[in-house]
Amino acid sequence: MSNRTKQKTHAWVRQTAIVLGVAAILAGGHVQAQSVTIAMAATANTIDPHFQNTTPNNSVINAIYDRLVERTADGKLVPSLAVSWKTLSPKVWEFKLRDGVKWHNGSDFTADDVLFTIERIPEVPNSPGRYDGYLRAVDKVEVVDRLTLRIHTKEVAPLLPNNLNNVSIVSREATKTATTADFNSGKAAIGTGPYKLVRYVPGERVDFARNEDWWGGTPAWKQASIRFIPNAGARTAALLSGSVDLIDGVPSNDIARLKTSSGVSVFSVGGFRSVFVMLNHISPNGGTNVADASGKPLQSNPFHDIRVRRALSVAIDRNALAQKIMLDTVEPTGQFLPPGTPGYASSVGIPKYDPAEARRLLAEAGYPDGLTLTLHTPQDRYPNDVIMAQTVAQMWTQAGIKTAVQAVPNVSYNKVTTKQGFSVGISGYGNARGDPSDLLVNSVHSYNAEAGTGNNNHGRYSNSKLDELINKSLATLEDAPREKQFAEAVELVTNDFGVIPLYNQNWIWAGRSNIKYEARKDGFTLLRAATPAK
Repeated sequence: MSNRTKQKTHAWVRQTAIVLGVAAILAGGHVQAQSVTIAMAATANTIDPHFQNTTPNNSVINAIYDRLVERTADGKLVPSLAVSWKTLSPKVWEFKLRDGVKWHNGSDFTADDVLFTIERIPEVPNSPGRYDGYLRAVDKVEVVDRLTLRIHTKEVAPLLPNNLNNVSIVSREATKTATTADFNSGKAAIGTGPYKLVRYVPGERVDFARNEDWWGGTPAWKQASIRFIPNAGARTAALLSGSVDLIDGVPSNDIARLKTSSGVSVFSVGGFRSVFVMLNHISPNGGTNVADASGKPLQSNPFHDIRVRRALSVAIDRNALAQKIMLDTVEPTGQFLPPGTPGYASSVGIPKYDPAEARRLLAEAGYPDGLTLTLHTPQDRYPNDVIMAQTVAQMWTQAGIKTAVQAVPNVSYNKVTTKQGFSVGISGYGNARGDPSDLLVNSVHSYNAEAGTGNNNHGRYSNSKLDELINKSLATLEDAPREKQFAEAVELVTNDFGVIPLYNQNWIWAGRSNIKYEARKDGFTLLRAATPAK
């Protein structure tokens, strides 16, 4: 590592230590309140922090568990269970851990718990959305002493601290023989976080109690609940009636009304979530939900032809989708992240809406009469997800691709997508830190369970040149060359239409006047971020 890079790393650690110190003071200074109830649009389906990597799951488990490093609302890394980190050599990172941290059962947190966590993640059985992609660079973990840990990597891994932000630390003592069911029952749900699990009712709610001994200060709420209310209208009604204090996934057509409602505040921030269309690249004929114009099964996979993929893209009017359906709560895009973010490919614009060109491309690809397909979408996972999918379907139909929509509750939708049970589906991926590395590794890199890549690449898109670019970028030390490689990878996958980006989602929450919410660019709905209003 160059001296310049070392200096930047050490300065970064010193700066983030100061940031955390201020945050801890503020946490200790919050007015303590009795209870808060938050309503989430999407349902968390587990309390096991290593079972399925989704935003609702991560939002819920964030209350119970800590990570070595955390992120501020705008995506900056700050110390957490690790107080500092540095490179001892290009392939060795050393982490100094926080002293005096207690698990919820009263035992001491040590480096051995981190070792156990890293060993556990690849071994979680039947995981439909694995976390081992964040550990793909790890070769071995060395426990130096109870508060010192060294992580040896297979190659140079400058983004290792960023990736560890996604890894919740669990106790070896409490979870060494635990199953996912043991976490969900509460038996193994022992963390170091600000709240202790009281009960988890699948599909309904999670209840918490304040961890009075949390190392980060006294948490704001004595009791807290997260309720799952997938229906947008019911969520807004619950807020206006006062039965909940904060909601996420605020429907775009309710924003104006909520902003003028007495006793209600709206919190928003530009986000880093990309919503896109994924295609079934693995089935020989594209899956059971695509056929020719007369409805007959196809002999080959139409999505293997770039002309078909491009036709699907140019047949979507992204600007109309953003303005008329999403009411300007999203930013239309042809790639994964907005301008100004690391890895943004300036050469990739918003594809021009051109249904005539879509028809021409289909005919050239051998489908002069078009195609028939079903577009799968989660229901109440993303704001306006069903009506958005229906609008895309109408646009495709006008371009000669007769499209029906099948909306599936989010928990069931995850099961469909992880088994490639679709031909075309709506998907999304959040980037907490504002660069495309997470999305590139997990959503468009070729799927490889052993290497921990493509865990969310449910369409099984594969491009060897893209894989090489992604791998090269992740091992590049200096920021500028790495960001250039990110941009090259983004340009490659978007010009190949491996997936079809639609828009970048802004994040919007609404709360009662007695609550303040720190709007987060990662879109997580966190108990930590909700505090009593002054």
